[in-house]
Amino acid sequence: MSKTVTAHCLVKNEERFIWYSINSVINHVDKVMLWDTGSQDLTWEIAKEIKRMYPSKVDLREVGEIDLESFTLVRQRMLEETKSDWFFVLDGDEAWWKESIEGLSETINKQGDTLESIIVPFYTLVGDIYHYQEKAAGKYLIDGRRGHLTIRAVNRKIPGLCVKNPYGQEGYFDESAKPIQERSPKKRKFLDTPFMHLTHLVRSSSVNLDRNVPLRATKFKYEMGRVFPYDFYYPEVFFKPRPKIVPSVWEKMESSFVTKSAILAFPRKVKRAWIR
Repeated sequence: MSKTVTAHCLVKNEERFIWYSINSVINHVDKVMLWDTGSQDLTWEIAKEIKRMYPSKVDLREVGEIDLESFTLVRQRMLEETKSDWFFVLDGDEAWWKESIEGLSETINKQGDTLESIIVPFYTLVGDIYHYQEKAAGKYLIDGRRGHLTIRAVNRKIPGLCVKNPYGQEGYFDESAKPIQERSPKKRKFLDTPFMHLTHLVRSSSVNLDRNVPLRATKFKYEMGRVFPYDFYYPEVFFKPRPKIVPSVWEKMESSFVTKSAILAFPRKVKRAWIR
């Protein structure tokens, strides 16, 4: 039986990528909760354009400025207002391949009664759209797998499901205050259906506006990364016609970024090798 899915998207100053994020998944979810927390760039204008395109699917709201603590409260409010079978955590700085989101949707529809959550991998970009972080940089550990991984889809029927801890440490917990990633692994599934995460790039119209977002300054990375191979194909949404208000994703890193990244490259590799 087909399952209903709601995407939770909580944003602030995501001008560069929010249009691509929503449009990469919109046809595979039943609803998108697109809630803005005080954007100062064009995020809100772009969000209104998305709402105009999908009036019945997008729940667009301005919820006001939030801090690390109230971020979690808004996440909890999203959860409480969700009526679908599953929900899907969607950041304003990611983009999905059509094949990946279809795979996730198909798994929810076929196994949604027996699964509680779904883990997926992601590419972490650094510098620009042409470079990605090496696998050794991935620090998440779930069910014995380490790397760039995350729980992206969650069954809403987990008993006592709630959101706890301040932003940066927040997570989903059950009625016994156990993180959902520590519940039975038999009810959790890993899918090799990656998405592209742009969290380490400048996400607003300027670095200064990025710094106005809680913890955003800690996410920007001076790192060259690896160049995608010549036969690599990008998420289809990057090639779709877009409104003039939506920035292009194809800008290359500046020379000053290259210089600083080169200086920091060696000590970073030593640190990662030591951690391994």
